[in-house]
Amino acid sequence: MSSILLGYDTGVMSGAMIYIQRDLKINDVQKEILVGTINVYSLLGSAIAGRTCDWIGRRYTIAMAGVIFFAGAILMAFATNYAFLMFGRFVAGLGVGYALMIAPVYSAEISPRSIRGFITSFTEVFINFGVLLGYVSNYFFAKLATNLGWRFMMGIGAIPSVMLFVGGLIMPESPRWLMMHGRVGEASRILEKTSETLQEARERLADIKQAAGIPEDNHDEVVEVPNHQAGGRGAWREMFIHPTRAVLHITIAGIGLCFFQQASGIDSVVMYSPTIFEKAGITSDNGKLLATISVGVTKTIFILVSTFNIDKFGRRILLLTSTGGLVCSLLGLAIGLTVIDQHPTEKLTGAVAVCFFCVLSSVATFSMGMGPVAWVYSSEIFPLRLRALGSGLAAAMNRLVSGVILMTFISLYKAITIGGAFFLFAGIAFVAFVFFFTLLPETQGRGLEEMEEMFGTFFNWRSTVRELEERKKLKAEEGKRNDLA
Repeated sequence: MSSILLGYDTGVMSGAMIYIQRDLKINDVQKEILVGTINVYSLLGSAIAGRTCDWIGRRYTIAMAGVIFFAGAILMAFATNYAFLMFGRFVAGLGVGYALMIAPVYSAEISPRSIRGFITSFTEVFINFGVLLGYVSNYFFAKLATNLGWRFMMGIGAIPSVMLFVGGLIMPESPRWLMMHGRVGEASRILEKTSETLQEARERLADIKQAAGIPEDNHDEVVEVPNHQAGGRGAWREMFIHPTRAVLHITIAGIGLCFFQQASGIDSVVMYSPTIFEKAGITSDNGKLLATISVGVTKTIFILVSTFNIDKFGRRILLLTSTGGLVCSLLGLAIGLTVIDQHPTEKLTGAVAVCFFCVLSSVATFSMGMGPVAWVYSSEIFPLRLRALGSGLAAAMNRLVSGVILMTFISLYKAITIGGAFFLFAGIAFVAFVFFFTLLPETQGRGLEEMEEMFGTFFNWRSTVRELEERKKLKAEEGKRNDLA
């Protein structure tokens, strides 16, 4: 539900903007600001949510997100002018930021390691589903009067926010948050319900106790925890003032991954797809909205590739394959749009077909790896004491970059042409590929409490992983010898 909120708002605005611009008589600069600011507002929401979810818990933070977004959707639906609409956008953005930060963290903390990637990738699955719903909403509500259609498009987003609020109240709390606050008994019971075997539940409990600084042999219902663990105290200092090499590596990897996910320009493809299709020669409102629906369908189908394979093939293979495919797709789109721009009076059917195909392949390659892996990876690599803050900052960076790109895309393509804009995004995606290849170790099959030991050697992480594997083998052999003895 939290991801549908973000996806729906992203998708629906691409079509609603056509009618908002006509009804409220806004200019291109106001249009850019309206489209992109929700990401800046959600940045603030994500940053605040990191502290909130350490204070009141993961599930109540999710419920709070539902309330905030509900208010934002209602305000946008009843907006009478541009300023009113911007205020509703601000409120909705805070709710999206809260939900976007906390949902992957909660999913990672409650899932057994064998399906953690599958569960956590639901963030991107349902962002894509929300985008598709937004496009479908555009198509059907566009048939209403101009001053009513876009209001229904915006207001219908209140429905998933109600479901999010109810779900937040009835779901179990994260066992790791409970342990961080000394509620050992409750955490143990939830782990038994969310693990595949009782043995796995005991192993997870022991790992979380160690991470929280609680002795393994302490079986009290409620225990005292170190002050620096409860509520995430000292996390800012540990991450940015006196970080260990491992924490510094994790911070660069987690925040860098979320930066590059959006810096590659994918949101400009999604949000401005009607504009891109118009530049490519599809001029009717109906044609643009139908072509845009095909973008949503493609995103939704291809996200399933990673969802069902992320725990099988690992994070790195999907991420690198996806990023390489995105570079090629953006280059093709840039070339096609440049050719069309250079022949404004000719109908270049081949170039239009290339642009249409490259738009679809861009969202397809992004969705099969780069999209979901960013949320999975950034939610699982931070140690328990830093997870809420780290994931919140990663989500905030993601939204900031998306907001900047969306608020400047029209100005950018007017300055360097629309083909030039996508050449730029292709270059950034290539830099992202190099960053992922050199700095991000594989996390598949690792427990959340094991992550920190893989980081700290930066470009030499491969040798660190080999040493850890050798150490694990020696430990296993020693255990066998002890059993035989």
